[in-house]
Amino acid sequence: MITERPVSNSAGQPPVRTVAEESAKPRRDVRAVVAAYVALTKPRIVELLLVTTVPAMMLADGGMPSLWLVAVVLIGGSLAAGAASVLNCYIDRDIDQLMRRTKRRPLPAHTVSPRNALIFGLVLAAVSTALMVAFTNLLAAGLTLAAIAYYDLVYTLWLKRTTTANTFWGGACGAAPVLIGWAAVTGSLAPQAWALFAVVFFWQMPHFYPLAMKYKDDYARAGIPMLPVVASARRVNAEILVFAWLTVLTSLALWPMGMSPIYGVPTLVVGGIFLVEAHKLCRRVRRGEAVKPMRLFHWSTTYLTILFAAVAVDALI
Repeated sequence: MITERPVSNSAGQPPVRTVAEESAKPRRDVRAVVAAYVALTKPRIVELLLVTTVPAMMLADGGMPSLWLVAVVLIGGSLAAGAASVLNCYIDRDIDQLMRRTKRRPLPAHTVSPRNALIFGLVLAAVSTALMVAFTNLLAAGLTLAAIAYYDLVYTLWLKRTTTANTFWGGACGAAPVLIGWAAVTGSLAPQAWALFAVVFFWQMPHFYPLAMKYKDDYARAGIPMLPVVASARRVNAEILVFAWLTVLTSLALWPMGMSPIYGVPTLVVGGIFLVEAHKLCRRVRRGEAVKPMRLFHWSTTYLTILFAAVAVDALI
């Protein structure tokens, strides 16, 4: 019987690994490498993007689109979002190692080499675009490729490092899946698609600014001009409130565009809670009280999830 405990010899030499331990090591190494490559794709961001894509497809179809088309868009969209994130990690590897929040990512931690990360990201981008070209249409495929290019070449390489408006201009990337899903179903973009795009676009400021507030020392250390790093608390508060209101008002503007109370009522309720949380955060900042920015950050995610769930249910009914 093979034991899994280390065995030391009588001469006091280092313990000899057993057969079971030696055979388990390669498996652990493979799992670690796979986990590192998955981490490069930032799965939590991918999940959030897909939350908006499928309901947009359902609204475009007026019901449930072909499951085959949904599967293709989900796979292609996941690969595209993953590609954008991997390439973002490759470009940002110099600043990621300076920030406590990101220094354990695979590239700063040297789990994956920069060259391999670049190849991985480019392959994901090529495969995702090819899938969309082959199984959807040129508009959806073009939007997919444009979103990857904009996020990495325009936002990550340029805007993120040079302007306090980086979150605003980068918002187009996060809202693109709505347009991609709609285009995959219809081959065009209707006013409702642009309304949903606007909701996600405006939402990203009150969603991300609280995160930037929490980690502003990290961003300052890396020289990234996120708004909470370089602007006054009054300016940050103003933008959070302005964009929170724009998010909710835009979501309600979709109601008379063919939506029923099944969409409108939940949207009104969660929108109200979202605004209350945004005002609470800004009031605490203004008064110099203990600030808990992640409360708004997490609630904003819940808000968007419920809103797009309402879109999906409305489309089905």
